[in-house]
Amino acid sequence: MTDPMILSGSTNEIDALRLQLIDGSEKVQQQVIPQLAQLGDGGLDIFMEFLLNRRTQAATWIDGKAYQILYQSNLPKAQDFLQAHFPQGVVPLNSDRDVDYTPLQKLLAAQDFQAADLLTIQKMCEVAGSTAVQRKWLYFTDIDNFPITDLQTINKLWLVHSEGKFGFSVQREIWLSLGKNWDNLWTKIDWKDGNNWTRYPGKFTWDLSAPKGHLPLSNQLRGVRVIASLFAHPAWS
Repeated sequence: MTDPMILSGSTNEIDALRLQLIDGSEKVQQQVIPQLAQLGDGGLDIFMEFLLNRRTQAATWIDGKAYQILYQSNLPKAQDFLQAHFPQGVVPLNSDRDVDYTPLQKLLAAQDFQAADLLTIQKMCEVAGSTAVQRKWLYFTDIDNFPITDLQTINKLWLVHSEGKFGFSVQREIWLSLGKNWDNLWTKIDWKDGNNWTRYPGKFTWDLSAPKGHLPLSNQLRGVRVIASLFAHPAWS
């Protein structure tokens, strides 16, 4: 339960939470974020300070959480801050094919994972070229030729905006931990229950209550060759 003193905006308590967010371990930051989110204006100020101080560092899911709270706030000062300092988001949207990932970052920041999943495959087809765009799905050969930069950008967006739960790299780590056993992977990430494949879209879980590695689906349900190519991609080297 949150300390009533924190909710009342005690200067000492707010300062203590601020220091814990800035200098604490990831576990401490995780505990502090929801408390700061309840402080209204004062909490938003601390999140803005935190993100400004972190601008030159690689974004983690802690940055993603701070950004999401500001992004989902209706207060003009939070929106003005993001527009001024993070117009595209906290993850650099690098692409070797000039693909614009801004809409994907916005959907993930809004925690609209189902729409983000659909947009992910659309953006991956865009990277792969006009033929893939027309067919609306990928061959494993498209993945073999996929730029490292773009795959890392897409993966980073999912990681940062899912508290580290979702992303191709997360799925790959689980697969490796299971001795590269595909059937065990499908069960572990809830793509299969016994002999039954999880039915799209209604039976998938489109929020953070999903098992680790549950998303993105993107193109993998078309067969093992695409996801095998993803896991073998040099982006993870």
